[in-house]
Amino acid sequence: MDRARNFIPGPNQELLDAKPLRSLAPMFPAPMGVNINQSSTSPLVVVTPVGQFPTGFGAGSLPAFGPFTTFSATANAFSPAGTSANVPIDVTPVSAYKTRSSGVTPLNDDGEPYSVSQTSASERQAKRSAGLAAEGSNGVKVKRPKPIYKNHVSGKLLAFLPTSDSTPREAVEAVHMTFEALRRRHLQMDETLDARRRADLKAGAIMMASDIRANVGKRVGTAPGVEIGDIFYFRMELCIIGLHAPSMSGIDYMSAKFGNGEDSVAICIVAAGGYENDDDDTDTLVYSGSGGNSRNTEERHDQKLERGNLALERSLHRKNEIRVVRGFKDPATLAGKIYIYDGLYKIQESWKERTKFGINCFKYRLQREPGQRDGAAIWKRTQRWIQNASTRGKVIQHDLSSGAETFPVCVVNEEDHEKGPGHFTYTTEVKYPRPLSSMKALQGCGCQSVCLPGDANCACGQHNEGDLPYSSAGVLVCRKPVIYECGEACHCSLNCRNRVSQKGIRYHFEVFRTTNRGWGLRCWDPIRAGAFVCEYAGEVIDELQVNLNDSEDDYIFQTVCPGEKTLKWNSGPELIGEESTYVSPDEFQPLPIKISAKQIGNVSRFMNHSCSPNVFWQPVQYDHGDDKHPHIMFFALNHIPPMTELTYDYDVSAAT
Repeated sequence: MDRARNFIPGPNQELLDAKPLRSLAPMFPAPMGVNINQSSTSPLVVVTPVGQFPTGFGAGSLPAFGPFTTFSATANAFSPAGTSANVPIDVTPVSAYKTRSSGVTPLNDDGEPYSVSQTSASERQAKRSAGLAAEGSNGVKVKRPKPIYKNHVSGKLLAFLPTSDSTPREAVEAVHMTFEALRRRHLQMDETLDARRRADLKAGAIMMASDIRANVGKRVGTAPGVEIGDIFYFRMELCIIGLHAPSMSGIDYMSAKFGNGEDSVAICIVAAGGYENDDDDTDTLVYSGSGGNSRNTEERHDQKLERGNLALERSLHRKNEIRVVRGFKDPATLAGKIYIYDGLYKIQESWKERTKFGINCFKYRLQREPGQRDGAAIWKRTQRWIQNASTRGKVIQHDLSSGAETFPVCVVNEEDHEKGPGHFTYTTEVKYPRPLSSMKALQGCGCQSVCLPGDANCACGQHNEGDLPYSSAGVLVCRKPVIYECGEACHCSLNCRNRVSQKGIRYHFEVFRTTNRGWGLRCWDPIRAGAFVCEYAGEVIDELQVNLNDSEDDYIFQTVCPGEKTLKWNSGPELIGEESTYVSPDEFQPLPIKISAKQIGNVSRFMNHSCSPNVFWQPVQYDHGDDKHPHIMFFALNHIPPMTELTYDYDVSAAT
């Protein structure tokens, strides 16, 4: 409008007295010999989107045009004013001036170009109600552009990133540990704001945007660094380590070369239990194809032999190996599900059958490749033991704790004829050289009922730098010099979320005979990263009582530097704009406390050393205020599958 008011016509131009389109009478073809200029109706003038400014605003990629002129009409043709009617006119069809596309490519649910014939009206209505798509200029549904996270790692050397000489396993562990740290931190912030959001999706988006992933690119066969039996609690974990690329779909597939040709084959499936799968046999899996299943009965339809289903069918003929991740119910987790990588399978046969919902479903029978270590089979066995401990074989002592722990601690020997560990007195507490009443008191909180995240008046929250140290699921968010839990001096109830480690062991442990390291400790339950494992119970001893050259006493705990892997557990705060909390070995400050578990102790005395541990120690206070002599609590460094030996880093080099 401003351009129209300021426009000055050139020598070959005239101003048009244009009226709104709704005020113009329709024009019909005039009979031969009739002069339409005699009509009282103003002619209909069509103006292209380029308008008067062919190289300026609105020109875009359209061809440049000269200034528009008014048209006069004769009985036979239109011609520009001031020109002969016999001169040919270089006319561009109006169809060439269609409104340009917004640049958003219509996509379907699989991220492929949209086809109207592929989506029914009911499907489009479902997407509209779910808010997953936006209306495009062509009337079809298109995905909204996703937010792009700023890459905070450009040009920065981050301590937690795997180095160039890292093994595939070390790279996978570093990436996964970073994801878990981000997820826990986002969950802590969301709980402070009382926001119910998917912290796993947030962490995954940041990792992807920062290009911090393992096994980038799809492949047939194993995923380097991922071991059979590894456990996961979120589908996004499978994505960032390169085990299974789709975050929702159960079938991952790719185009692979076979001889001189290519074919679309399946490379990984997640059997999450959403269909009628029969998974009683741990070496055989009957997998249901994708599609057709919906919570809305009106949306159910027969499955189609396309995309993932077609890739599975092609894998049947190509006989390629397929990675299998199996999902199981786990009541101990909030999501109620756990995923276990079960190794490589091959499809043996396929068929179509009618389900109880009345739809035709593709079925694929997969057989596990022989010679692989157990994965899902271990889960099945340990679940039976948890339900009935008497089914565990090779037990030489049913409860080492003599009832002191919530669950019995059995002793198992499947290696030799040793009758059990040497004699000691089992205890669940730490014995201090002087009474707790004589030690410095710890200030308690005045919270009613329970402590709440973000409560500025909570003294225990302030002790922990303003944030409660545990998530609502009781998972430790990050390592700190000291964690302060609520204790007897606090007014909150025993159900407060800030009372975790003081409640003792909550897992089914067994002490077992190792092949070459004496006795060790493992668990029947899966343990997620950040979960409390146990306390190092024993007797606090004086410095003069410690004789590091005494090889007979292998049960002394002291706070030596825990090793690089443990120091990097708080990995990745830079990715969300926070200051790094990484403490180098040179900056580490040991505590004077030393605990001997030779004469008295608990299950922690059986944990062996490892340079690649899965457990770390953390000082915790709740019953006194002497920070030099805290409780030593152990937490899971990463997800620990059932029947995996629990180890921590003694820092043997510093102790010898």
